[in-house]
Amino acid sequence: MCGICGVFNFEGEPVNPGLVTAMSGALQHRGPDGEGHFFQGAVGLGHRRLSIIDLEGGSQPITNENGTLQVIFNGEIYNFIELREELQKHGHHFSTRSDTEVILHAYEQWGLSCFERFNGIFAFALWDLNNNKLILVRDHLGVKPLYYVRLKNRLLFASEIKALLQDPDCPREVELSSLGQLFSLRYVPSPGTLFRDIMKLPPAHFMVVSARGVEIKSYWNSVPKIREAADERALVEEYQQLLEDSVRLQMRSDVPVGLFLSSGVDSGALLALMSGNSAQPVRTFTVGFEGGERTNETKEAREMASRFGAHHSEMMVSASDYRDYYSRYLRDLEEPVGNETAAAFYFVSLITSRSVKVALTGQGADEPWAGYQRYLGVKLSEYYRQLPSLLTSRLLKPAVRKFSSDERLRRGVTALDEPDVLSRFVKVYSFYDSEMKEGLFLPWLKQEISNDGVEAWRALRPLQARVEHLDPLTQMLYLDTRTNLPDDLLMVGDKTAMANSLEARVPFLDYRLVEFIETLPPALKLRGLTGKYLHKKAIEKWLPKKVIYKKKKGFENPIDQWLRDEMRNYVGDCLLSEHAAVRRYFNAEYIQRLVREHEAGRQNYLRHIYLLISFELWHQQFISN
Repeated sequence: MCGICGVFNFEGEPVNPGLVTAMSGALQHRGPDGEGHFFQGAVGLGHRRLSIIDLEGGSQPITNENGTLQVIFNGEIYNFIELREELQKHGHHFSTRSDTEVILHAYEQWGLSCFERFNGIFAFALWDLNNNKLILVRDHLGVKPLYYVRLKNRLLFASEIKALLQDPDCPREVELSSLGQLFSLRYVPSPGTLFRDIMKLPPAHFMVVSARGVEIKSYWNSVPKIREAADERALVEEYQQLLEDSVRLQMRSDVPVGLFLSSGVDSGALLALMSGNSAQPVRTFTVGFEGGERTNETKEAREMASRFGAHHSEMMVSASDYRDYYSRYLRDLEEPVGNETAAAFYFVSLITSRSVKVALTGQGADEPWAGYQRYLGVKLSEYYRQLPSLLTSRLLKPAVRKFSSDERLRRGVTALDEPDVLSRFVKVYSFYDSEMKEGLFLPWLKQEISNDGVEAWRALRPLQARVEHLDPLTQMLYLDTRTNLPDDLLMVGDKTAMANSLEARVPFLDYRLVEFIETLPPALKLRGLTGKYLHKKAIEKWLPKKVIYKKKKGFENPIDQWLRDEMRNYVGDCLLSEHAAVRRYFNAEYIQRLVREHEAGRQNYLRHIYLLISFELWHQQFISN
């Protein structure tokens, strides 16, 4: 796991080595074990290395035998051993044991179609001297980030935005259409970012850069074909085999591999599988939160670790730990998100990085498998909209909006009777509905972005168009797996882990698993009120039913109580100060009202306030300065 960066000059002039060196220096935390550079005319490449595979021979850039290809790589190709054996049969010779070298020979053998063969998490840049083109690639589900910006006569790319900002010509301005997406979806979907002109290469895409310009294409356009008839037992066995193989592949490493452990079914299943693939006790890591006794998972995680003989470590996080981390929180993330649990991933990565360089995580099991409450809402919406409008629009909706402080319920009744499927999805996500945006946005901002979430609708529409012939639940799972997951949760997981020089792997997002899950009928994902139905049936092979079917806690923390008590002054200093950046975009009196209502307990505006804090910290870190 590493950091990559580089520059391509369209007009052919030599790249400034000092710029590439500064860019790779900004990524040092992603690769403290080594640094490498390559310069050849109009291209310059930089690499920071975290040594995981082939500790002695895997330094980068790596070249082929005649020096016509150069590659810098961030991530892991889990099936590199199988690919190397296949390539050797085609006559290729390898000088290292690294997975990085497999990329070069695979490209020589199969050209641009080679990316489809890679099973892993990756973002890499390949310089093809013979064809004078630079190729940038991102993995199927977007686990590894890759940003780029086009400035005058050059294109810059990097694993993180802070590396791009080493170029003084890189703009530090807010992209207002992305701001509209952020306040509807709680994240900015690919290919945009909140920075004007800075873009993300979307998951499962590659970019070809040459003197002729830039071309971006997808190499994985998997569209589900739902199975008409399915033998449940056979499907369970097929899923078990795929999951076992995913864990087996993702445990490949020349350094010890640990596990982020919660009390839940997903990380518990990974622990069971890892224990069966390891001669040594698995190292497991959990965090708890002071004052969070109701939602803490430390006791259950400890019991789970003991069940499988794991070597377990845990850490208690306090409100002061959170407050102190906020000084660098958005420096690490680079993209604001409305995810109040995001900072917690930093602390579990911190404790894990003290013992291992690699950890498996349970991320990615909820989105394909319908593991969140919002998916139940999508299912119920089909029944809700059949009720008389007198009951829903004139009685139920006004009553909920007036008397309920449950923001999830308020969002639900706002979204349920929306006839357009994609508009319904946007409303499900939106903490700030159109009425709240009307109060929040300053007049000048209302002229630039809409209150009804049209910016978010337009961003999601190309993906939704692929699956609009399928049922609404399947559509939403498809969208979430390709947008919410990579642009929010996986981004947070990567950035907070790499801030601690830790590689985080996600076995549930082996693309073969995702393809399999997406062919299943909706009833095998959401059965009655039970999400992840077939997933849980499969995991009965490794865990007791009392663990599998207990109430889900999630990766929660007592941030709500902290913001009302220990961190109350922090909220005021952050959002209510006359110097706050939010005042440039949003109505200060409206923000004050939100904070006052939340502190008094009359409304639950935790997520609304947290999104504002996230934007404020991001703006202070990257724009105001």
